[in-house]
Amino acid sequence: MKLTTYFLSLLFIVQMSNAQSKPEHNYDESKVPEFQVPDPLTTFNGAKVSNSSQWLEDRRPELYSFFEENVYGKVPGKLDNISFEVIEHADNALNGMATRKQIRVTATKNNRSLNFTILLYLPKGQSKAPVFLGHNFLGNHTVNKDSNIIITKAWVKNTKRLGITDNRAKESSRGVRTNRWAIEKIIAKGFALATIYYGEIDPDKDVEDDLDKGDFTDGIHPLFYEEGQQIPKANEWGSIAAWAWGLSRALDYFETDSDIDATKVIAFGHSRLGKASLWAAATDQRFAAVISNNSGCGGAALSKRKFGETLGRINRVFPHWFSDSFNTYNNNEEALPIDQHQLLSLIAPRPLYVASAIEDRWSDPRGEFLSAHYATAVYNLFDKEGISSQIMPEVDRPIQHTVAYHIRTGKHDVTDYDWEQYIKWAKEQL
Repeated sequence: MKLTTYFLSLLFIVQMSNAQSKPEHNYDESKVPEFQVPDPLTTFNGAKVSNSSQWLEDRRPELYSFFEENVYGKVPGKLDNISFEVIEHADNALNGMATRKQIRVTATKNNRSLNFTILLYLPKGQSKAPVFLGHNFLGNHTVNKDSNIIITKAWVKNTKRLGITDNRAKESSRGVRTNRWAIEKIIAKGFALATIYYGEIDPDKDVEDDLDKGDFTDGIHPLFYEEGQQIPKANEWGSIAAWAWGLSRALDYFETDSDIDATKVIAFGHSRLGKASLWAAATDQRFAAVISNNSGCGGAALSKRKFGETLGRINRVFPHWFSDSFNTYNNNEEALPIDQHQLLSLIAPRPLYVASAIEDRWSDPRGEFLSAHYATAVYNLFDKEGISSQIMPEVDRPIQHTVAYHIRTGKHDVTDYDWEQYIKWAKEQL
């Protein structure tokens, strides 16, 4: 028995060594492997789906369950209580353009609690505003130079070029990410903007922070632990699912605020937070629409293309993002019975916008585009227009249907150009 265990352990070590020795990215389109795109309209047992009722009753539930159990992980229960408190309110923000609110959310479970803060800007004098809702990377105070925005006390990743050291946000980092949040343009078009520092939901500590398995000790996860538990179970939620959960809790608040139209909330996210926005919209059908900005591997991009970032690389460097079950497919994408276009299809018939950047090869722009294209078959069941062609549009020439897509000039980022497209599209779709 001991000898068998020894050889099994040795085999595992060899397999892991071989897996980690394989190239972790490919930027050559000719090296993309041949693969079968899983049909979103064929169930796991081979039945064909031909109408929206079959999709909603049969196909969507089984696809959702697979993603929940094998990719992002299950939320292991419900809160005991959630409460909201407006801790700051000003009617003359942004040079008189907006009303500002800062809302403390308190989540309670098993006699433990977690607080996080929603920063909300509303068009002044407008009732029932639609909302763009998204997480930010470095603290609410970084999205605008507004001196009244509360500085987070949560752990923040060190970013020396932005003046963030000792894993603490400081006054010197106020407004350092205004370039990613076109707040004035959003407000001027009649939309509200709400944002949450994602580290207040779940700190994004990873192997780059000298941690072997990420860190599940000081975010939302410990509230749900059973006695003696220190990390989520294999099929339980990783950080992406936790950040998605946080977006839904903000939506809970919006349903209590008469200044907001809670039926018109758009989940927005960039990069890893684009992955979270997609999962939030798939999980919570109260979201009216979703925007994925450069979300890449584990977000909008097709995994089976193995272009740019791969599953093996993302699960090694960010082992806390997905459920442990997802490790089964490290360097083994061909074994996946699903792909990310089926995640996008879970959002149907609600509006979906996928966006890429021409220089962001790591996120596989073509894989993101094809994912939107293949998800279109499900939108067609609801008589919604999507991406009918496999030919990518020209750079800076958006396709704006219920399923929308653009690839813009530039790098991995969020720009004013992106926001101009999102605002125009949202006004048409909502």
